[in-house]
Amino acid sequence: MLQDLAIFAAGIAAGMINVVVGSGTLITFPVLLAFGFPSVLANVSNNIGLVPGSLSGAYGYRAELSGQRDRIIKLGSASLLGGLVGAVLLLTLPKNAFQAIVPVLIVIALIMVVIQPRLARWVAARKIRLQVVNSGPDRDSSDGSGPAGPVSGGPAAGGPVPGGSVSGGGVATAVAPAPAPAPAKVDTGGPLLWILVFCTGVYGGYFGAAQGVLLIGLLGVALDDGLQRINAVKNILAALVNGVAAILFICVSHVAWIPALLIAIGSIIGGQVGAKVGRKLPPWGLRAIIIVVGIVALAKLLV
Repeated sequence: MLQDLAIFAAGIAAGMINVVVGSGTLITFPVLLAFGFPSVLANVSNNIGLVPGSLSGAYGYRAELSGQRDRIIKLGSASLLGGLVGAVLLLTLPKNAFQAIVPVLIVIALIMVVIQPRLARWVAARKIRLQVVNSGPDRDSSDGSGPAGPVSGGPAAGGPVPGGSVSGGGVATAVAPAPAPAPAKVDTGGPLLWILVFCTGVYGGYFGAAQGVLLIGLLGVALDDGLQRINAVKNILAALVNGVAAILFICVSHVAWIPALLIAIGSIIGGQVGAKVGRKLPPWGLRAIIIVVGIVALAKLLV
């Protein structure tokens, strides 16, 4: 009973942390190891258990996902493929294959999180400069060759002008309707971001701890968007990685179903709580949590 309660409580805590930033695996995985589960079995069971929590958190952040369909489709394909590759590697490679590079990945992610505001300002300023350069001089002229020139049936020809007005001299003046603003195109990132998200998916399918930290670091630097909206995308990508890995594990690997079920129920509860708490955090608060959790994850992996 004590073991079950501890695993359930770890699932709640992991669900909360995964929604806000990631690294919930660093809570549930050590708990399973402490109760004597072999490392690969613990990793597989933990992954399956955290999938419902990831979906719960993604649903809790559904408002922040508005307008990000293209971004999710593009980056989601990278996460799906990466998660599948990582899961295959977990079942075929030695246990310590990724342990050497994981701390390096977390350090890089933390650096990106810290410098993200400055880089975001630099990217935004660069985009403005490019827009100014590409816009060029106004080509409209009033010599009759541009849009302002006379046309057949227009005021010069004495024809009626829809929506126009008549001046005191009897000359109709056209009033052009204001053009509707074009819908803003959501930045989906370039090929390099897709490759990096794929690599993060490989890592997530293999082990997954601090996957959220890596994703937020990458997305925060590469995408010109708010941190809460980026966090919502992170939840979807992590859910895709964990989901595709879980399907493979269920099909070909042994699963400790009781711990997986306890983690699943706990992570669903934690995912909803984490979504409510995380949405209310200011960007600097969310960034501070990311850094703290990343440092804790790094310490756990190095000790």
